[in-house]
Amino acid sequence: MLSKKQDAAFGLLRLALNAPRFEQGPIDRVRAEIVSRIVGSERDPNAIAQRKWLRAIYGAHPCSRPGEGTKESLPGITPSDLRAFHQAIFARDGLHIAVVGDIDANTLRERLDQLFGDLPEQQTLVPVYDVAPKLGQLVEENYDLPQTSLTLAWPGVKPSAPDFYAAVLLNDILGGSYLTSRLYEEVRQKRGLAYHVSSELTLDSLLVTTETRSDCAAQTLSIVRDVVKQMAQQGPTGAELKAAKKHLIGAYAIDQLGSTRSIADRLLDLQIHKADVDYNQRRARSIGRVTLKQVKAAAKKLLSAEPAILVVGPPLGGKDE
Repeated sequence: MLSKKQDAAFGLLRLALNAPRFEQGPIDRVRAEIVSRIVGSERDPNAIAQRKWLRAIYGAHPCSRPGEGTKESLPGITPSDLRAFHQAIFARDGLHIAVVGDIDANTLRERLDQLFGDLPEQQTLVPVYDVAPKLGQLVEENYDLPQTSLTLAWPGVKPSAPDFYAAVLLNDILGGSYLTSRLYEEVRQKRGLAYHVSSELTLDSLLVTTETRSDCAAQTLSIVRDVVKQMAQQGPTGAELKAAKKHLIGAYAIDQLGSTRSIADRLLDLQIHKADVDYNQRRARSIGRVTLKQVKAAAKKLLSAEPAILVVGPPLGGKDE
C-alpha cells in the first residue's frame, strides 16, 4: 500500500480479516468461475497429467487432492462452511507476519493489534500427517503433442536437516544454476535438445524438469538420467563446488532481497521454517563451510534412488526404450 493511504488500507484489511460476509451471490459467482476453469482443464493434457502425477506419488494423502476442488465437491460448499473454515483457520497462534517499508515499530505494533487483536487465539485445524512421495514409477499422459514435457523426482531434504546446505549446493551444480549447470551443459549446450532444463530442491523432492521435441524425448530422458547417475556415483568437482558457492552467496541479495515484496516474502519464509533471526548473516558462512565430501555424500544419498518420472506427450516407445 502507499504510505499515505495506509489508514484506509489497514481499515479494509481489518474488515476483510475479521468480518467477511460470505454472501450467496458472490459465492455462486466465484464457484462458477472455478468450475469453468476445471472444465477447461479437462482438455489440457498438462493439467490432466498433473492430477495423475499427484495421485501417483502421494496416494490417498491430502497432497494428492486438487487445490481448486472438483466439480463434485464445489457445489456442496455453503456460506456456513466458509464461515466455519474462517473461524478455524484465522487465529493468532497460526499467524506469521513480515512487514517491510515506511512504518516504524511502535506504529506497526498498534496496527497489528487493530488488524489481528480480535481474532481467536487458537486454530482448530485437523493435523495433516507427513508423507514421502512414492518414487520409482513412470506416469504417462499420452497425447499427440509436438513437444514432450518431462518431470523427474528424487528425494528432497528439509531445511532443518544437517545436510541441507550440501543438498542446496548439489542442486545448484546439477540444474539450479540456469546457464552453468551440468544438465544445461549436456542437454542444451552440447546437444540442443531443449531450451530449458533445470532442477529444484523442494521440501519433499528434488525435481528435474524440461521440455523437448517429442521425437527427442526418449533421448533427452536418457541423457538426464545419465547426468544424474554420474553425479550420484562421482559427485561434483572441486571447481563446480567453488563456482556454486560463489553463485549462491553472491546472487542471494539480487534473487531474494531485491524489492520490498521479495524481502517480506523471504522474512515470512524464514519464520515458517523456524529459522533464527540472524539467518541472512549466517547463510553465507554455512554455505562456505560445506566440503566437497559432504556434497558428494548428499549426491549419493539423494540421487541413487530410482526416480518418479512424468511424461506428457506421445508414447516414448517400447518397454526397453
